[in-house]
Amino acid sequence: MSIIAANLQAVEATIGAACASAGRGKNEVRLLAVSKTFPAEAVLEAMAAGQRAFGENYLQEGLDKMQEVARLQPDAVLEWHFIGPIQSNKTRPIASNFQWVHTVERLKIAQRLSEQRPEELGPLDICIQVNISGEASKSGASEDELPELARQVAALPNLRLRGLMAIPEATKDEAQQRAAFARLRALFEALRAQGLALDTLSMGMSGDLKAAVAEGATIVRIGSAIFGVRHYE
Repeated sequence: MSIIAANLQAVEATIGAACASAGRGKNEVRLLAVSKTFPAEAVLEAMAAGQRAFGENYLQEGLDKMQEVARLQPDAVLEWHFIGPIQSNKTRPIASNFQWVHTVERLKIAQRLSEQRPEELGPLDICIQVNISGEASKSGASEDELPELARQVAALPNLRLRGLMAIPEATKDEAQQRAAFARLRALFEALRAQGLALDTLSMGMSGDLKAAVAEGATIVRIGSAIFGVRHYE
């Protein structure tokens, strides 16, 4: 078994244990393997171990990697998630090449993604990023602007609003981790109560996975625990 395959197995076991501890089914939480900074060969190694969903933060790197994966294994069927900051001039290639976008924080970006999504690809799955800890350095919509933004995004053609994403302020205190994730879940439930058909909470990384699962995460984004120490950040 390769190192990446063994790491994937260990991460899946950790997710399973967190689900069991939270009284949730293992199939309620999807693993998104964050492959940023790692080569196409690492993606294919993870794919061989059963992983299908991969997250990329940097557009050009992600596009190059998709092309290389297709060259090395033409029959590979993978699901690509864009999880990095989005500049207006980068929306067209994101809309054309990714199946999910987790980092929409402004209506303008959502509108461009909707306009530029090729119809033959079907709707682009969208999460709105929320700045749940209110950090000036963090991207994301504020809690106050979220309800109107969510309604506007949900109304756009060629997009399917699936839920919310957040990267809370880093802390090793599990109670603080859970409090941040609980706030995101409360926002999610409030939007559902208003009639929005949301099903996704993208929250939790290697250091706060257990807390995220306990508070209802449906997608956890794990990178270094699968692929190892990053080549750069």
